[in-house]
Amino acid sequence: MTTFERLTQMMSLLDVTRLQQPDSNAQMQSWLLAISESAFHPAAVCLYPEYLPLFTRFPAFQTAGIAAATVVNFPSGQQSADQVCLEIAAAVSDGATEIDCVLPYQELMAGRIGSVKSFLLDVRQACGSTLLKVIIESGELITCQQVAKATELVIDSGADFVKSSTGKVPVGLTDEAAEVMLTVIAGADRAVGFKASGGVRTIEQGLAFMEQFERITGRQAQPQSMRLGASTLFQELSARLQQRA
Repeated sequence: MTTFERLTQMMSLLDVTRLQQPDSNAQMQSWLLAISESAFHPAAVCLYPEYLPLFTRFPAFQTAGIAAATVVNFPSGQQSADQVCLEIAAAVSDGATEIDCVLPYQELMAGRIGSVKSFLLDVRQACGSTLLKVIIESGELITCQQVAKATELVIDSGADFVKSSTGKVPVGLTDEAAEVMLTVIAGADRAVGFKASGGVRTIEQGLAFMEQFERITGRQAQPQSMRLGASTLFQELSARLQQRA
């Protein structure tokens, strides 16, 4: 595969993310406009639920097959399952086609596994056919065993993707955590996706996680199997592709 082809592949995996506060409708609209007018198409745009109606005003996203992703139970992971399920219903009604939900990782760390399982099953049911990515917040989990357990719970719940981090804690995704998550995913009895997020800022980092994914799982990095969540990578990647086009 040529460098251009690999970079094009990376663009197809990208969840372009804007989860900053404070923000404004004007700033968000300008950001969405720039992405919608780009010649290069990411997998999804990830934004707070209140901005989903803005996303739907850009028919270019639907034409290009760019998904509308949003976050729930974010970033603390401490809301009740009932509240999160209501947020999911509202987000889907407003146009979300992908849900990124934070796992209640504090409950996991406290050993309340049953509570985590119940939460995840409720969230899966609330999402219905909407694609579900569950964020385990790997940088807050203390041991590799906890990272592995969180990944197993997400897989067992029926989620479509295991996602590493909110990007809102001091430690994002590390190579070690990715290794653990991907090893568990590779051993699952069904196809489960992996989303690398939290500190994926450069093309080199993105390529490294793609290579790690393919090495461990034996699958090609495609939008249905892998995502890269990043807030700044889209511009750098677009510029590099433009130079080589």
